[in-house]
Amino acid sequence: MTATGSPLPGGEFAVTATTPPDPGGRSAVTVTGSRDARDRPPAMATGSPEAGDRSAVTVTGSTVPGASPAATVTGSPTARDRPTLTATDWADEALGLVLERVGETAEQVGDRFPLYADPVDGRWTTTGRGSWTGGFWAGLLWLRAVRTGSADDRAAAAAVTGRLAPWAGADTATRGLILWYGTALATRDATARALRERAAKAAVGAFDPELGLVPWGSALGGERLRARTDGVPGLVPLLASAGPEGRDAAARHLHRHLDLCLPRGGTGRPAPAWRLDRTRGWLAEDDPAPGWTRGEAWLLLAVADALLRADTPSWRADRLTAAAELLLDDCAMLGGPLVPPTDARHPDGPADTSAAAITAVALLKLALAPGAVRPAACAARARAVLHRLAHDHLTRPGGTRPAGMLLDGCYDARGGTAVRHELVWGDFFLALGLAALLGRADLRRV
Repeated sequence: MTATGSPLPGGEFAVTATTPPDPGGRSAVTVTGSRDARDRPPAMATGSPEAGDRSAVTVTGSTVPGASPAATVTGSPTARDRPTLTATDWADEALGLVLERVGETAEQVGDRFPLYADPVDGRWTTTGRGSWTGGFWAGLLWLRAVRTGSADDRAAAAAVTGRLAPWAGADTATRGLILWYGTALATRDATARALRERAAKAAVGAFDPELGLVPWGSALGGERLRARTDGVPGLVPLLASAGPEGRDAAARHLHRHLDLCLPRGGTGRPAPAWRLDRTRGWLAEDDPAPGWTRGEAWLLLAVADALLRADTPSWRADRLTAAAELLLDDCAMLGGPLVPPTDARHPDGPADTSAAAITAVALLKLALAPGAVRPAACAARARAVLHRLAHDHLTRPGGTRPAGMLLDGCYDARGGTAVRHELVWGDFFLALGLAALLGRADLRRV
């Protein structure tokens, strides 16, 4: 066995192990001893939808998310020769494959955290502390535990969640991604609940009333006084869980990001990244730039979470609804490619299935919100996206690579890193969306 490392932003390393497969085709190696990868969330670059995204998918049946609908889905190019399946059938099959892959991944990575996997052989590049993606690995393990009901699977999920504890006090707005999604599915687990409460309290303490937000922070490298669309999802519900002060901070944090990121003229794509210059004020950064579709998905997810909690005037539900409408329309979330390009400005580059999976969950949440924005259209589109991911981008048994890999995720197109790979957060949001369709996850609580 050999291990190779590649530098990532933040000055540390992600590690990939190379080892012959065991007779079952899986790596039997645990990689240890390398430095942690405290990489910042990657920027976008170029992207385009897959050719298969041009085919039509028709969804009929119930549009109430959270239940097991009796929908029939047809039209996927790779599924055209298969029997027509109900949503329960295809979603259950796909969820099973993703969660079986979780078991294989756990064997492969040991006590490290998966980041992205090679599309050829399923070999994971890992980090030591989880970086901004560690919570999604814990969340996948909790989804597996819910499906199996196994005490051993619950213990495995709890152990990984416990290893996220150092991030509770870290100076990063991504603690929402790490510690909300790493704990929200851990029902009846007192240790996970205590960790979430500690993280929420720390996040409230990090809120800067003068800036009106929790700064991006320094834990992942770069300038501390920044604001990015990926610093809002997860942090909104995490802050809101900390009582009245937390709910006020959550609303202000989100609205300050909407002030910065949404186009000034009322139409157009968001500007996803900003830095504070003490002389000139907030300045838009060019990396990532407008058109970064994963950043747009993150922002819609945060807005949807806020609408699910908008029970007081401080949430400004009317403004949140308008923001959701703008993102749905100007970012083509209801009418564009089911799997969007990584960069909407470059439709001939790599696609990003992780952006699609995040968008699907955000749409399902929007359909649940009181006074929802186009709930039937959001629910139907979410199902169509999940169906496309399950049928066109998820590996099946019998091939040369592991089953249950959600391929064609783009980690960092600008840097050329993992541009058609399996991404741990893509797996998580696909599994969460499928579980919600099957009535096995309540998106109002996750």
